[in-house]
Amino acid sequence: MNKKHKRIKNNLGFTLIELMVVIVILGVLAGLIVPKIMGRPEEAKQLKAKMQIESLGTALKLYKLDSGMYPSTEQGLLSLVQAPETGNVPRKWRQGGYLDKGRVPKDPWGNEFIYLSPGANDECDIISYGSDGVAGGEGKNKDINSWDTE
Repeated sequence: MNKKHKRIKNNLGFTLIELMVVIVILGVLAGLIVPKIMGRPEEAKQLKAKMQIESLGTALKLYKLDSGMYPSTEQGLLSLVQAPETGNVPRKWRQGGYLDKGRVPKDPWGNEFIYLSPGANDECDIISYGSDGVAGGEGKNKDINSWDTE
C-alpha cells in the first residue's frame, strides 16, 4: 500500500511532453483564430455607428415629443444637448438635453454625423460616411444611414 501511495503521489504533475503538446495545440488554435478576429474591427465600427444612429434617432423622437417638431438641419444634432436659439425654437426643451453624456457623439471614425431635416428618406436622416468620411463607398468606406439600420 505504501508503494502504491508513493506512485500516485509522483504522478500528480504534468510531464514536459504533456506541457509541450498543450502549448502546440494552443499555438495552432491561436494561429487559426487570431487572423479571423483581426479582420473584424471595421465590422465592429460599422455596428457601433448603427447603434449610435439608432440612439440619436431615439433622442430626436423624444425631442419631437417635447417640441412637436424635429430640429432643422441648421440647428442640427447640437439641439439635443443645447436649446436652439435660432429657427423654430421649441417651447418645451428638456432641461439637461436628450443625450446622456451631454454631448453629441462622433462616429467611430471620429467624424461628425450628418443630420438632415427634412430628410430625403424620412422626416430626418442621420448619416455616417464610414471610414473615409466621404459620401458613398463600399466595404469599410460604406455609408451607414438611419433608413438602413432598421
